Amino acid sequence: MSQEALWISVSPTLKRFHRPLLKYVSRKLTFREWEYEQAEDEPCSLEIPLTLLHDYLKSSADPIHLCGHSTGGIVALLYAYRFPERVKSLTLLGVGVQPLIDWHAHYYTDRQLLPCSQEIVLAQMVRALFGCQNRDRTKGLVSLLKRDLKATPSPHSLFQRGSIEPKTVPSPLMVCGSEDDVIVDPCALAGWNRYLKADDRVWKCSQGNHFFHYYYPQLVGNQIIDFYQNLEPLPVKKNVPRSSNLKSLNCP
Repeated sequence: MSQEALWISVSPTLKRFHRPLLKYVSRKLTFREWEYEQAEDEPCSLEIPLTLLHDYLKSSADPIHLCGHSTGGIVALLYAYRFPERVKSLTLLGVGVQPLIDWHAHYYTDRQLLPCSQEIVLAQMVRALFGCQNRDRTKGLVSLLKRDLKATPSPHSLFQRGSIEPKTVPSPLMVCGSEDDVIVDPCALAGWNRYLKADDRVWKCSQGNHFFHYYYPQLVGNQIIDFYQNLEPLPVKKNVPRSSNLKSLNCP
C-alpha cells in the first residue's frame, strides 16, 4: 500500500467533476478512490467519514498518499492530523489555510446576509465554483448543488459555522488551487506558506475556478505525479486499461 494513492470522495453529487483527473492519474499511478455517501438519517458530521476511513486504512501497516478536493480534502487533512503515521503524503485541492471555509460556508453566509431566494444564491455559487455558464447549465448545476447540501457532511448550517485552527501537517504536503477561485482565493492558499515544511509546496493553476482540476486534469495530474515522485520514485504504470469505475461523466 505504500506505493498507492487514495482519493477521498465525500460529495456523491459532485464526484463527476473529479473523474477526468482520476482517469488521468490512474493511467500512470496506482490511484484508488474511497467514497462516503451520507445517509438521510445520519447526523451531518465529519466524524463519521473520518471513522469509516480509519476503519478502511487501519488494517494496513503501510502509510498511503491521501488526496482530496474541498470537503474530501478536509476529511483527508483531519485524518492526517489525527493519524500522521498512516499518511505518506497529503495533497489538497481547493482547501485554504482556514480549511473549513468551503463553498458550503460561503453559501450559508450569503443566505443570512442577502435578501435572496435559495435559487438565486445557488446560481451565484455556480458562478463562483464553475465560472460563467449559460442558463440551462446553470439550472442543472443549481440542482446539483442543492442535492450536495443534503448529501455531503458539513460542519456548517444556517445556525453555525464550523472552524479549525490551521497548523503544520506532519506528512509531506502539497496544496493546489486556482488564481481565479473565489471560494479558496490566492490569499487563502498563500496562508499555507507559514505552515510549510522543507518538501511541502503550494501550486496554483492560472484559471479554472474552484473545480480547476476538472477543466485541467492533465496539468493538475502532472503536478500530483511530480510531487509524489519527488518524495520517492514511484513505479509508473504503462498500458494499463481504464478502470471500469472511473468512467467519464459530462458536466451538466
